Amino acid sequence: MTATQGRLAGLSKFIFRAPRWPRTLAFAVLLGGLTGIAVFDSASTMGSRYPVLLVGQDAWQGIVFLGAPTVVAALTTTTIDRALGGGLTNDRSALLALLCELFVVVVLVVAGVFAALLGLSQRFVFDALVVALASIFALRLLAVLAVSRVSLPVASVPASVQTVVAALLLFVYGGTARLLIDGGSAYEAYVVFLSRTDQGPPVFDAVTIDHFLLLGALCLLYAVAVWAFLVAVERPWRRALDVSVLDFIRGFIGYAAEESRDLERFFERLGQEAVVPVSVLSFRTLTEGEDPDDRDGDATTDGGTVDPDRLGEEKARFVLPMIHPGPLGEIGGGDLPRRVALSAEGIGFPPHATAGHDFNLVSETEVDCVIDAADRALDGATFRREGTVPLSVESGESSMLAQGFGDAALAVSTFAPGSADDVDFAVGQSARAEFRSDGVEDVLLVDGHNCHTGLSGAGPDLGHVTPGSKRSYDLYDAAGLAGEATAQADRGRTELGVAWDPTEWTPEEGIGPLGVRVAVTRVAGVEAAYVLIDGNNMVPGLREDLLATVREATGIDHVEVMTTDNHVVNSTRADNRVGDEIDADALCETVRSLAVDAHEDLEPVAVGGGTERTTVTVFGNDRTETLATQANAALSLGAALAAAVTLFAMSVSVLLFFLT
Repeated sequence: MTATQGRLAGLSKFIFRAPRWPRTLAFAVLLGGLTGIAVFDSASTMGSRYPVLLVGQDAWQGIVFLGAPTVVAALTTTTIDRALGGGLTNDRSALLALLCELFVVVVLVVAGVFAALLGLSQRFVFDALVVALASIFALRLLAVLAVSRVSLPVASVPASVQTVVAALLLFVYGGTARLLIDGGSAYEAYVVFLSRTDQGPPVFDAVTIDHFLLLGALCLLYAVAVWAFLVAVERPWRRALDVSVLDFIRGFIGYAAEESRDLERFFERLGQEAVVPVSVLSFRTLTEGEDPDDRDGDATTDGGTVDPDRLGEEKARFVLPMIHPGPLGEIGGGDLPRRVALSAEGIGFPPHATAGHDFNLVSETEVDCVIDAADRALDGATFRREGTVPLSVESGESSMLAQGFGDAALAVSTFAPGSADDVDFAVGQSARAEFRSDGVEDVLLVDGHNCHTGLSGAGPDLGHVTPGSKRSYDLYDAAGLAGEATAQADRGRTELGVAWDPTEWTPEEGIGPLGVRVAVTRVAGVEAAYVLIDGNNMVPGLREDLLATVREATGIDHVEVMTTDNHVVNSTRADNRVGDEIDADALCETVRSLAVDAHEDLEPVAVGGGTERTTVTVFGNDRTETLATQANAALSLGAALAAAVTLFAMSVSVLLFFLT
């Protein structure tokens, strides 16, 4: 992840779930009632003989004049929007209406304070109300355009509901109707019939026909301003990516509010096909019987090939697709580790591969291709009892724990205690080639992804290991050393023990649904422990604490800690490392207990696996960076442009006040 992508990931801080619409409307009604008590002072105009009744009347008027437009807008906007081809939901509609009500309340309170302090007439307050009603029309128009795929004129219809309902109430209960009555025609009788001035708050007498004419003019002006703003923000996206920024906003809001898949459809339009390797190691138990090729039980002469009839249940499966589990939440491949783990017959271990955000899957359906490739890799696989003793090597900042199993190997790399993030796909492929150059047929090269100082402290590249960097050459050298050492290492019969705890920690606390998993191997009397935590990187120092805990509890020297980089923990926070929220001592205790259980679970196994390639649609080379750049530019320039457009619209509004 680059710094630009990090700023894009920071958008996740804006993610929230829209509350259910009944709860939202209940709060809107309550807000209207409380505001009515504060604004409509019936006691000062009607006497205070029955103060409780007058307070109730004030609350009722607040509910009618402030809450009712919100309720009507919430209940009808979705129906109108969908009838016109939009996609606004009830929950989003209710939340939008409530936000608009809050805006109107704030404007009225501020205007009332200014009127009281400066001795202004009640007309000033209603002038401010007109601006507020026009403003919420503009806000709703922008929101509807962002959420629904409709044109500006069509979007204006559902966007205007709240403003129109509030204006109608002002007309019926205000002084406008009386100004229109000067005779006895049928039209005037109809107006009198509509008028309810005697039932409205006395302050509504200040409402005149000019307010409605001004409201119409301001709504038209603000609609033009919204259109101009969108055109200005849209153009760079069309040129760079040939997509609409509204589609991105629509998808982001949809996922943030209700976990819709609109964002995946946007990513699919950006995506590029890529052929990626999917590597698998399957550990299976053995049934009773004797292998004719391994009568001495040490599998040292012929590789210890196991008769398929002697294979028992799958005990564990390591699956390593060269895919990045992103971009966020369950969007795209964000939940890839869980899906992959659940596809295994035994306990699934889906550690992080050497791939960055350019290799995010564009949609969740692409995960099926990865799982199918993993299954194909095991079809016809030769299972062997032979393995090599684990070994650790270092080169520069890179260190690696490696161990051979049959014709393949498992290698876990890390730059800890240095801070590091994703290893570029090309770097990982080159490192795999270095490992295999000394005779190892296949290797699962894992990015330990186990030490990071956070988005704010990792430097301009956030620790991303790119081609040509010093760290990339450190990794190449470490892989070459590990491959050579593994090819020459002592061999023996493989034993495996596993343990798993889903834990009670939640994604908000940095731990995904897979919890903590531990695998312990023993070959020729030498043991290794592999700890996998379902999270996105770790705070500095925690890895070392976990290594010490496992060594102390089990006596195992060769230990490494990995994270899955599961981005379900980044649904609401871009930076949510293991150890940010949970207690380090509690995690150490969990890992200690699991390591002991896995060590006690050791038993002979046969190991088989392989690598299959599959074609998937990913973000693509440089597309993530381009998207991040455009999104960041839209945020920075868009904010300035929005301020300029708002200032212009408000200036014209003030001018219209003076002219009318």
